Amino acid sequence: MAVLMVGKILRFDEVRGYGFIVPREGGEDVFMHANDLVDEKYLYQAGREVEFYLEMGDKGPKASEIRLLDRQAAAGRAPVVVPAGRPAVEDLDDDGLDVLTTAEFQAELTEALIEADGTLTAAQLKRVRTRVTELARHHGWLEG
Repeated sequence: MAVLMVGKILRFDEVRGYGFIVPREGGEDVFMHANDLVDEKYLYQAGREVEFYLEMGDKGPKASEIRLLDRQAAAGRAPVVVPAGRPAVEDLDDDGLDVLTTAEFQAELTEALIEADGTLTAAQLKRVRTRVTELARHHGWLEG
């Protein structure tokens, strides 16, 4: 039986067609696939709130019928293209530093880990991401 839930996109790779959602209620990250998106694929970006049905797949929690909660804001917003290695201007704090939220940091870290070693399992990615996030919080490198 599928359960309707709300969460935020942790990361979504439009090219590979998959990503992960962090449920609002907490718990394990939920796998998302492009085939389960209701809206245009380019609108699904890290940090966006979505509504989805939680199902148990062969490899763990899986989202289906994934809808953006704020479709109108998404439709009026074109994807932001930022040169590699440079933060978008709105992401800079008053000192000119690129300060990320925990979700943004984890999304970028996950991307970097996948690019560095595509053989890492989801469990390995989660363990490394959790430990590095703890380290970043300890040093005050994350917003909030």
